[in-house]
Amino acid sequence: MLIIQVKEGDTVEKALKKYKKKFEKTGVVKQLRERQKFTKPSIRRRETVIKAVYKQKLQIGAIEK
Repeated sequence: MLIIQVKEGDTVEKALKKYKKKFEKTGVVKQLRERQKFTKPSIRRRETVIKAVYKQKLQIGAIEK
């Protein structure tokens, strides 16, 4: 349950914006999207390795943005 502290004089729009930010930080929507399809652990591992290699190449300077 998310609790939003609203100061006196704040508008509903501000409170809603705070709520949306807090909700997005919890990662509920991201988790639901991941659960919609099953990915094998080997494929998940392969994706992390590919991302790590890409990040290393960016640091070295082999790839330019």
